[in-house]
Amino acid sequence: MKADPSAQVRLLDLQELDSHADQLRHQRRSLPEAVRLTELTEARGLTDDQARDARIEVDDLAVEQAKVDADVEQVKVRRQRDQQRIDQGLISNPKDIQRMQQEMVSLERRITSLEDDEIEVMERAEEAQRTLDSLTAQLADTDAEIADLTAKRDARLAEIDQALGELDGRRGPIVADLPADLLALYDRLRESKGGVAAALLRARRCAGCNLDLDHAEVATIRAAADDEVIRCDDCSRILVRTAESGL
Repeated sequence: MKADPSAQVRLLDLQELDSHADQLRHQRRSLPEAVRLTELTEARGLTDDQARDARIEVDDLAVEQAKVDADVEQVKVRRQRDQQRIDQGLISNPKDIQRMQQEMVSLERRITSLEDDEIEVMERAEEAQRTLDSLTAQLADTDAEIADLTAKRDARLAEIDQALGELDGRRGPIVADLPADLLALYDRLRESKGGVAAALLRARRCAGCNLDLDHAEVATIRAAADDEVIRCDDCSRILVRTAESGL
């Protein structure tokens, strides 16, 4: 392939821009803020599930506590009613009085048992509420961190996109001046050579693979015409000759 030496040198300018753009695109894909956001989002999902379970437990215990409270109140009302009947002398039969007194003892035991249940449920409810409050606070902290990181990520993405736009603007005139066949070769090599298609030949070393050229290869390149497009025997990249090549 033939190409004007100045066009070949321009390939180095294009390569520098494209390599910089590749670095920016890599940064864009691997922003620390984006990585952390992914971790936080996953962690938030787990915490949210735990908070939902805790909220269900709090609600269930509230229902259970209301039932126990109602049972205690119901038994107390019955005890008070029976005591009033005895105190008011509404029951005169000794056997009925004895039976009611025994029932009062039974009601007292029932109240004591229910009040114990009431305390136990209350303690469980308080612990469940503390757990829910803690998880809710965790969610709030996580949401605040997510919002902060999202803003930082978006600002960094905007900076990178602006830089990429500037590089693309500088790339356009270079590409427009390059021969179509040389540009096509450059693009193909970019895809197959990890983004580096053109390399400077400096001091008889390929800047693409960083290997020194042997004497035979140097002699071949030295004998080639200035407009001949040279390729590295080791990495197949386009070798651009300049005054630094050492030929």
